[in-house]
Amino acid sequence: MKLIDSHTHLYAENFYGDQELVIERAKAAGVIAVLLPNIDESSITPMFCLCDEHPEFAFPMMGLHPTSVDSHYSSRLQAIERMLTKRPYCGIGEIGIDLHWEQAYLKEQRIVFEEQLKWSVDMNLPVSIHVRDAFSEVFDCIYKVGVERLKGVFHCFSGTVDELEEIKRMQRFKIGVNGIVTFKKSALSDIIRMVPSTMLLLETDAPYLSPSPYRGKRNEPAFLIEVVKKVAEELQLSEDTVADLTRENTLALFDIPYPTSN
Repeated sequence: MKLIDSHTHLYAENFYGDQELVIERAKAAGVIAVLLPNIDESSITPMFCLCDEHPEFAFPMMGLHPTSVDSHYSSRLQAIERMLTKRPYCGIGEIGIDLHWEQAYLKEQRIVFEEQLKWSVDMNLPVSIHVRDAFSEVFDCIYKVGVERLKGVFHCFSGTVDELEEIKRMQRFKIGVNGIVTFKKSALSDIIRMVPSTMLLLETDAPYLSPSPYRGKRNEPAFLIEVVKKVAEELQLSEDTVADLTRENTLALFDIPYPTSN
């Protein structure tokens, strides 16, 4: 089984003490690559270091997370934009709109999100979208910039059936499924049956959202296998089939070399 974790923060300080061991466990579990979305200026250096140490395993994105958008959004966005020429990236992310904790900066979040969507068009890169309590706002921004010019993934999808149907109409977007699908009270296990197999990506969002039976513990890429098991169960497919189709979907969306040495 060869898996790609399409969204993980393996560079986060939660992993500073045992990052190499975490990577060893990931590879032992069949994870052949991890995609790393950026958060803000503070996460760039540790993300770059991880990618430099594991160039055939860890692949960076560049973006400004919506919860990092505040009254200083313009200078923060400029700092992120300067990074776009520093090295190749597999995507623009993590970007989007989050109204769960704070709604005071909705206008600023929209400006930042739309600007980064334009970067993805200019650079022909997919976007990794974070959306929480803001699907209508995110959809509006995507259509404003031009849905036909954009491609990407709605990471950590937790939307409704209607929101899924809207994403399906966008044609060039995929759905990121993580440990939430294993939660007993999650509706995601029912919703993923409505997702075309070509739209499914797997992720951990580590160190967050650990799947059952690891809830309450730090998440890590090795736990992706639990997501595979649940998705395979819900779709009535073999685990190998789920691993294969989600890996191919990830490689079709994100321009990374197929890892051969892991």
